[in-house]
Amino acid sequence: MMNFKFLNHHPKFKWKIYHLYRFFYDFINILNKNNSAPLGKTFVGGGNFEKVGQEFFQYFLNFCNIKSSSKILDIGSGMGRMAIPFTTFLDENGIYEGFDVFKSGIRWSQKNITTKFSNFHFSYIDIFNKEYNPDGKIHATTFTFPYPDNYFDVVFATSVFTHLLPLDLPKYFSEIYRVLKPNGTCFLTFLLLNPESNQLIQNKQSHILFEHFEDKYALMIHDVPEHTIAYDENYVRSIHETTNLVMTDPIFYGSWCGRNNFLSFQDIIISKKYN
Repeated sequence: MMNFKFLNHHPKFKWKIYHLYRFFYDFINILNKNNSAPLGKTFVGGGNFEKVGQEFFQYFLNFCNIKSSSKILDIGSGMGRMAIPFTTFLDENGIYEGFDVFKSGIRWSQKNITTKFSNFHFSYIDIFNKEYNPDGKIHATTFTFPYPDNYFDVVFATSVFTHLLPLDLPKYFSEIYRVLKPNGTCFLTFLLLNPESNQLIQNKQSHILFEHFEDKYALMIHDVPEHTIAYDENYVRSIHETTNLVMTDPIFYGSWCGRNNFLSFQDIIISKKYN
């Protein structure tokens, strides 16, 4: 993967160059008849598609008490990067549901995963997102997950809340709580603003630099707020409290801001539903 850190001081330019690079990469894959998921269409950021999926699969096993019969919800399932490792883990009693605003990603998952594994289902939801689905008709603040109450053992959202606006967060959290079973677990990734990450950003050590700061969040590109959003850690804690999701310590902080000690790239929060 090309390193774009040298463009961090010009995030709008970096954004355009990175998209051009991804689609050029896909064109080369087509010429080489490479059947892997196309990078330019996955919206999964940096890293190898398969390796990142395996990395997070291990996190899910380690932190979420997942069993072969678990019912799993993948919010922002994309092209099935997180789903693929589960195809050899879940048994006939296990269920994997994923949804996304990215229609091509859902079609790819349906064609390449659901046709081989009937207990894996993927749904396109036409939610408006200025970066990923600008013609969407549904507002995230009013969106109800299309699943029953108390249904899933595990819910995860990887690199989702880094693209959702502040008004959307409470609704998503309340829906996660609703569809989780009692004692269910959710696994969420964020870019969390706290004294350490703020200092690293200020010192320009961060891999992601932000150009616009508000009280509860920061934006990488002001004109396209959904591109990359960081949230104040205390604000994220407060949303947990208001929706009765209980954060479990510790938070596994990521390398995104230039930390020397980290688990993954983004910050990882594990939460529980206890009633």
